[in-house]
Amino acid sequence: MLKVENLEVYYGVIAAVRGIDLQVEKNSIVTLIGANGAGKTSTLNALVNSIKKKGKIIANGHNITKIPTHKVVQDGISLVPEGRKIFINLTVDENLRMGAFNNEKYEVLKEDMYRKFPRLSGKKEQMGGTLSGGEQQMLAIARALMSEPKLLMLDEPSLGLAPKIIGELFETITELKKTITILLVEQNAFAALKIADYGYVLENGSIALEGKASELLGSDEVRKKYLGG
Repeated sequence: MLKVENLEVYYGVIAAVRGIDLQVEKNSIVTLIGANGAGKTSTLNALVNSIKKKGKIIANGHNITKIPTHKVVQDGISLVPEGRKIFINLTVDENLRMGAFNNEKYEVLKEDMYRKFPRLSGKKEQMGGTLSGGEQQMLAIARALMSEPKLLMLDEPSLGLAPKIIGELFETITELKKTITILLVEQNAFAALKIADYGYVLENGSIALEGKASELLGSDEVRKKYLGG
């Protein structure tokens, strides 16, 4: 589904991502974990070509290295950015409409989103800015799904949310794996590795460790640095 070779991102002379390689298999959850400043968000932004980068990106058999961001979305990749970025002055329904790109299947897709995220179903006419943090995150994911992506990238979806909401959200992400592929960036390493198939640990823009998520969960190094034990 996704193959990244020698990805580099620089901000001036500062290297945010230092020539990393990674791969995401179809219908899997792959997670990138690491401390603040490790290069996780820069990696996701580079994959949708919203920042300057070097390297090669193959998605769904297509070379998307140099195509503009809107073409990346049309090619089946959606990013839910850190901070959600929903339209706070639009209703829940209107936010979903913005994600549909005039898709003729809008009504069908919209009702599917309300089934996937039942917390939103009773708030269709509520302004996005009045939703709770968890509801806003669910809306951001639902809006991204309205473009029917093959690969969904999530940047820190649990940030600032209560444990109960995080659990509910991650259950939904796990359910999504049945139909799409997910690349998950998370500081909550334990929650991410619990639902992922494979993981990469980023440190200072480089991949320090990688492997099956279950093996990383059992790694002494990962446990000491990221799991608090």
